[in-house]
Amino acid sequence: MSAPAARSVRDKFLAEGGRRPPLWKLALRYLLLLAVLALTVGPFVWQLSTSLKGPTEDLFSSTPKLLPAHPTLDNYAKVADLIPVWDFALNSLKVALANVLTNCVGAALAGYALARLKFRGRKLGTVAFIVAMLVPVESIIIAQFLTMRDLQLNNTLTAVVLPGCIGALNVLLMRNAFANIPYEIEEAAFVDGANAWQRFTRIALPAVKGTVAVVAIFSFMGAWDDFLWPLIVLSDQSKFTLTIGLDYLHGTFASNQRLVAAGTIIAVAPLIALFACLQRYFFRGVGEGAVKG
Repeated sequence: MSAPAARSVRDKFLAEGGRRPPLWKLALRYLLLLAVLALTVGPFVWQLSTSLKGPTEDLFSSTPKLLPAHPTLDNYAKVADLIPVWDFALNSLKVALANVLTNCVGAALAGYALARLKFRGRKLGTVAFIVAMLVPVESIIIAQFLTMRDLQLNNTLTAVVLPGCIGALNVLLMRNAFANIPYEIEEAAFVDGANAWQRFTRIALPAVKGTVAVVAIFSFMGAWDDFLWPLIVLSDQSKFTLTIGLDYLHGTFASNQRLVAAGTIIAVAPLIALFACLQRYFFRGVGEGAVKG
């Protein structure tokens, strides 16, 4: 919202009898926001500070120091020397990008079919996706492993991607986004001779770009942060993802918290970059499906 528009909304609110909240309420509100900010962002800031501290600085002093006295990037270089962190990161990137592609395409197609196409069993299909979302991953992980073994896909990145290539939650998100699009728009396209595929690609899909961005972020985060399934299905170190590779820092070099913190920052940085690039579409996805005048 632009500044003039914000001022007009404020003036209209005050003209209709609205009053500013008391000062103590504003102070309490901001104190709560600062407390939530400290709880959510504080651990990351502390890890970042630890990763930049040199070997001469005391990490466990009675008076913790947030700012490093002599900032250094040597800890990041040591992580790369101890483990092939960039190879692990490349494997994670391959898995995450494949997961994003399959989820965006598959969830969009399935969501559109459930929301806009009329066929027998459509409601049952929606219920099936809801039930699949409620099933704990741990209860089916053995069946997944046996399936990959029968397909001779164990110890491959393909086996890491397949179980999460289309998430039930992503399908439901896309279904709700497509369901919010007014039917009159598609009816007009149908009258003009557009088939189902043309209505999907030219009308429905451009209207839900925000939800597609949400699905992309969730898919990337889920694949990038996944630890249990890659740990089970992978045995060759050259194919390890970043989460498994960084576990070596916790096990072998747990006494050196600087290296552990540096590895954590390396793992989190791509997620922050992705969200920074897609945040505009991410927040727009909340009100997806509205008609613009």
